[in-house]
Amino acid sequence: MSLRPLHDRVLVKRLDGEEKTKGGIIIPDTAKEKPMEGKIVSVGKGARGEDGKIVPLDVKKGDRILFGKWSGTEVKIDGDELLIMKESDIMGIIE
Repeated sequence: MSLRPLHDRVLVKRLDGEEKTKGGIIIPDTAKEKPMEGKIVSVGKGARGEDGKIVPLDVKKGDRILFGKWSGTEVKIDGDELLIMKESDIMGIIE
């Protein structure tokens, strides 16, 4: 992958959601909601503070994250569907 986001943006790959309910019912692709969990593929250098210095991001490549349902902009790179979003759209890191 040859894309590095700018400033405080991150590139995220959605992780696949559940295909079955807890009761064992299989959910067809057309009825699935898009997952709100993903893995960071690439990160920008950071945002510029008021003093002009770059403030590094709290997330790094490889982190599993939780983000809002409508967060980010969908892009397709090398056949992969990815999201570009600001670090502020990330709700938390899954440890």
